[in-house]
Amino acid sequence: MYPSVKKAIPNEDFTLAIEFDNGEQGVLDLKPHLNFGVFHNIRDYENFRRVRVAFDTVEWDCGVDLDPEFVYANCTITART
Repeated sequence: MYPSVKKAIPNEDFTLAIEFDNGEQGVLDLKPHLNFGVFHNIRDYENFRRVRVAFDTVEWDCGVDLDPEFVYANCTITART
């Protein structure tokens, strides 16, 4: 079982500051993915910054959403409470 995303804050460097429901916090770097498939839709920072939490993961209104397991597995954990 993976933790759910509680909060996602976009950073100007195309990373997301993520807070999980298990108390962990981390950074998800999406730069390596921006040239592939639907990720083209969030290469523009104006689109990227419109991230929101939906159910247990993150999504954008331009049609991009991430598997919650992907978010957790690719997040660099920076804090545990």
